[in-house]
Amino acid sequence: MTQVADTNIEALASDFEGRILRPGEAAYDDARTIYNAMIDRKPLVIAQPATTEDVQKAVRFGRENNLLTSVKGGGHAASGHAVADGGLMIDLRLLKSLEVDPAKRTATAGGGVCWGELDAATQAHGLAVTGGRVPGTGIGGLTLGSGSGWLERKLGYTVDNMIGAEIVTADGSVLQANERENPELFWGLRGGGGNFGIVTKFEYRLHPIGPMIFGGMLIFPRPRAVEVIKAYRDFIETAPDDIGGAIALLCAPPADFVPEPMHGLPILAIIICYTGKPEDGEAAIKPLIDLGPVMNMTQPMPYIELQKLIEDGNQPGFQNYWKADMYPELPTDAVEKLAAITAEPISTMTSIILQPTSGAIHRVPDDATAIGWRSAKWALHILGMWEDPGENDKQIAWVRDVSSTMEPWRQKGTYLNYLMDEGGKAVEDSFGPQYARMVALKNKYDPTNFFRLNQNIKPTV
Repeated sequence: MTQVADTNIEALASDFEGRILRPGEAAYDDARTIYNAMIDRKPLVIAQPATTEDVQKAVRFGRENNLLTSVKGGGHAASGHAVADGGLMIDLRLLKSLEVDPAKRTATAGGGVCWGELDAATQAHGLAVTGGRVPGTGIGGLTLGSGSGWLERKLGYTVDNMIGAEIVTADGSVLQANERENPELFWGLRGGGGNFGIVTKFEYRLHPIGPMIFGGMLIFPRPRAVEVIKAYRDFIETAPDDIGGAIALLCAPPADFVPEPMHGLPILAIIICYTGKPEDGEAAIKPLIDLGPVMNMTQPMPYIELQKLIEDGNQPGFQNYWKADMYPELPTDAVEKLAAITAEPISTMTSIILQPTSGAIHRVPDDATAIGWRSAKWALHILGMWEDPGENDKQIAWVRDVSSTMEPWRQKGTYLNYLMDEGGKAVEDSFGPQYARMVALKNKYDPTNFFRLNQNIKPTV
């Protein structure tokens, strides 16, 4: 643990518009807490910048005092990169600026904004951008990792709609990155994670969607998983881009809308997000309705309500271990293996999301952004969640077993936001042919690897 003189911390605090927190102070524990309760780390100091200038000061303080420095946006990533023992946490929660220009169809948001806040502001004008599926997810981590959401078949990933950024780099400089200014850095930010600096402002292109869409869930008994997944696979192959969503393998929650005999039982849900005319939604998904779900919970609804659909099952404060894989195809034998290995989950809180990654995603050139796995047709997200830390070993083993069972069909590289601490080859594979270009950017903007608490690209200088 690096020792830092009290006078140095006091000097930072005296010239800081935001807040500086140290162990023992009232807000310290709340600030260091993240979504994954498995991560319980104690920074030496937490800086909560109120301005871009504060971010610069915090970065320089971390460098000058040789502190392992982490960056927290929403703190939703299970990896725990947002917090480090004995280091400096730069917590962006006060950077909440948010401006929507309905005429230009753009939004500019501070690095501490969460998706629920951005959705509410944009939907006030009937506009949207692909964003996180849980409202408390920070826009920063999700966007920089590429940005997956229910609208991706319609609009592409979040980075496909990112048109600019303000970033504080490792030397404390502030740069603008877009197609005109620092275009190579802008390219790398769209999928490169937090490797190049702290983005203090994001600018997005918005699209006319909502405020009403057609969405919800179709619920099936888990024993029908093979039949329903195959039918959904074949349906989505030719479905229009307006149909987004996913398959979710989970356990029925103890909610009022779920019949009591189903509580805790493994089920399969088809999540629907239809962005055409709401009145056309039922006809658009008729082949899925014709499968005969035991519950049909689809209807016209506000888009912001659809964005809250899985919020109750994704609350902070539990143990989390995640895996993610991408697949060029989803053959029947893969479906059968997935159904078999997940038939009896050992936690009723764990969910497995199988999402189609097609439509608009595939119409963006492979080298347009830093993403190295754009041609995949399917993504599998295994979200292990449980309450008792004493079960960590067996719960982690179960998640890994599901992932390894599906290995014969996966492609190299995956969605980095869902990884834990695999690092190294997993990161290189995930950038694929873009990796050398990413290393060159790292060499230029962070040659000492100051920003290394992320899915790290190691510099070579």
